[in-house]
Amino acid sequence: MQFARTEGIVPAPESTHAVRCAIDEALRCKEEGKSETILFNLSGHGHFDMQAYINYFEGKLVDQDYDEADLATALAGLPAVAA
Repeated sequence: MQFARTEGIVPAPESTHAVRCAIDEALRCKEEGKSETILFNLSGHGHFDMQAYINYFEGKLVDQDYDEADLATALAGLPAVAA
């Protein structure tokens, strides 16, 4: 909300973590009296996610429980990747 109000941009939900970290870093620099360049990636906008944002702010989001057996079955079907 702080970023959207300040910058006039509604970020995509995936980008909000980077925005939060950038804000936290800026506040840290302010507290320490440091001047640093802070970069973050804002990939996309939240215009397609507006209903999800509305539901979140109205307290209407519901946590989903995942069946562990179904999850294990789905993961077992993924190809093995060498580390």
